[in-house]
Amino acid sequence: MVQAFVLIQTDSGRASEVARAIKELEGVSSSEAVTGPYDVIVSAEAADVDALGHLVVTQIQPVTGIVRTLTCPVIRI
Repeated sequence: MVQAFVLIQTDSGRASEVARAIKELEGVSSSEAVTGPYDVIVSAEAADVDALGHLVVTQIQPVTGIVRTLTCPVIRI
């Protein structure tokens, strides 16, 4: 299982709406609107890196209101 945090920048005033929409997606553990350089932080998991990439590119990025995403896979050292 691969876990990642996806940091999202949204159009102005759309953070809560984007967070709610993403929270409903399969593979998303949590989705919260936040303050700072990013507007939404998502915790997601998938079977492998390819499945994680597929989740981000085909399900998260197309959500209306998203400007940019940054995917940060979790590592265990």
